[in-house]
Amino acid sequence: MIERITIAPVTASPSFRALARIEWNGARESVLIVWMGQRRVPGVEAGVTLRFEGMLSRVAGTPTVYNPRYEIFGRPEEY
Repeated sequence: MIERITIAPVTASPSFRALARIEWNGARESVLIVWMGQRRVPGVEAGVTLRFEGMLSRVAGTPTVYNPRYEIFGRPEEY
């Protein structure tokens, strides 16, 4: 599930970041997902459940995936 998103300011290179909480081998971990060259990714917002696939690397100790393939499974309920 996406916990939070961060959009780069207009003065910076375009990027869209989402912090995802995943369950992996029975443990919960956060993974930073970064889409380079984009200021928005349609459908990706806090509370959305998605499946993503890409190369996992550690950047400053944080598990990070750049420009993943993704599929949205659930959206936050509207009130």
